[in-house]
Amino acid sequence: MSKPILVIKFGTASITHQNGELDESIVAAIARQVATLHAEYNMVLVSSGAVAAGKKYLPQYSGTISERKAAAAIGNPLLLNKYAQYFQPYNIAIAQSLCERRHFSNRSQFLQLKKTYEELWANNIIPVANENDVVSDLELKFSDNDELATLIAVGFGASGLLFSTSVGGVLDKEGKVVPQIALIDEAIFALADTRKSSLGLGGMVSKLTFARLATRMGIRVVIFGIHTADGILNALAGTTGTLCLPQECSMPARKKWLASGSLVTGRLQVDAGAQKALEQRHSLLAVGVKAILEKFTRGEVIEIVNEQHEAIAVARAKISSDVLAGNKKAQNVEIAHADDIVLL
Repeated sequence: MSKPILVIKFGTASITHQNGELDESIVAAIARQVATLHAEYNMVLVSSGAVAAGKKYLPQYSGTISERKAAAAIGNPLLLNKYAQYFQPYNIAIAQSLCERRHFSNRSQFLQLKKTYEELWANNIIPVANENDVVSDLELKFSDNDELATLIAVGFGASGLLFSTSVGGVLDKEGKVVPQIALIDEAIFALADTRKSSLGLGGMVSKLTFARLATRMGIRVVIFGIHTADGILNALAGTTGTLCLPQECSMPARKKWLASGSLVTGRLQVDAGAQKALEQRHSLLAVGVKAILEKFTRGEVIEIVNEQHEAIAVARAKISSDVLAGNKKAQNVEIAHADDIVLL
């Protein structure tokens, strides 16, 4: 695409009042700021808020899975109608994109999704993405929309990813916004407030977790306060919120997808020799496997852990765990080719 891609995520707490009602002044501000960027970027808005918008129509709502699904079914059209209403004065059309985890874990489905977005962008339409809560399987759900936004950003090769929050950014121990983070490590995670909003699923730990993944893939991330004047524009300019600096990443698109979008189904533990071979960009051989921790079939994505049980890589398996079990000491049985392994 000729224009850079920008993904902006709005959480439930960012766009609703404390009572769960949609804050239309925030939606209006989003539309105004996004309209000024529309000519410069291919944009994706990832917006929560459907469950919050719909649950008031369920008088006995208590938060069960079936009730959340029903609330989402009610709230999705309400939420999209509000976005459409506030973008209309700028002559910008929007499209709804309800996503499921399998749309990212299956590469052919992911490429179809990407092609659809490219068609929307070619016609100057902005997709508004959200998890398809109505049908999403509990086992295959996104952890929250921070993950969905990150998978879109990484998979589509976005240059920027913005996470809006109800606070001003990542706060230090004195409650002041940390303006810039070079590396998201344990010291940074220690700053995060572990409390979640009563309205949404995420929190600062979630944002930092996915910001770390995105920055490792070379994406510039800003965590900013939605209530800041011109927050989106200033976050993009780097003058508000917390800027998480991107790291150098020359990984091709397919490996980025493998590292971020794939659904891990199996786990292997390898010895120190195999770990060293992986770090030197060699293939994974059966002889280096210490244990099969979770079974898998041929073609599935597996997580590789070292002797200390630390995740060191993900890979697409060339053989099943059953075949591996019968050939663990064979010298040249290849579990995963180097081209299908991504170091973490």
